[in-house]
Amino acid sequence: MPTLLRKTKTEHLQDIINQYIKATNAVRIDMQDVAGWAIRNELWMPPRKDSIRQCAHELARAARDEFYDDPQGRHVRKKHALRLPIVEAGEHKQLSLWVDIETASTSDMHLSLQQRRGYIVGDCKQLKTDLDSFNENYNTGAPIQLSFDFTEDVAEAAMGTKYPESAPVRPDST
Repeated sequence: MPTLLRKTKTEHLQDIINQYIKATNAVRIDMQDVAGWAIRNELWMPPRKDSIRQCAHELARAARDEFYDDPQGRHVRKKHALRLPIVEAGEHKQLSLWVDIETASTSDMHLSLQQRRGYIVGDCKQLKTDLDSFNENYNTGAPIQLSFDFTEDVAEAAMGTKYPESAPVRPDST
């Protein structure tokens, strides 16, 4: 008797995206359009038992989007996530906790910042893989080249965006 393999939730969602693309012949897709199409076609329904998980996800997104201006005037993320490994009923899981930058311990902030840095590295690694694959397999023009040195980007982004109303007065050079 053959073993039935169940799809993961992610695989199911990927199938919905691919069904949408096939049904609409879309090349560029807006996930809002895909979601509306999936719900109208009863391919996705909000699970009732996951309401706590959904609420927690929405709360986490709101926490991630909360900023304030620090004493030096920098626009700073206020809440920071840290993921901790736990064992629950013999199963290894991750617990996501949130701390406020104004009350967090140095060790919690260090862990949170290191974890975020790791995610950035992972994104860069995947970006490089995608770039190389496109250039080697699908690109019909000059290879796309991207720099992975963000030093200048970070410095430029840190520059102020507020400019004086008028140009500074220059001393007469005559």
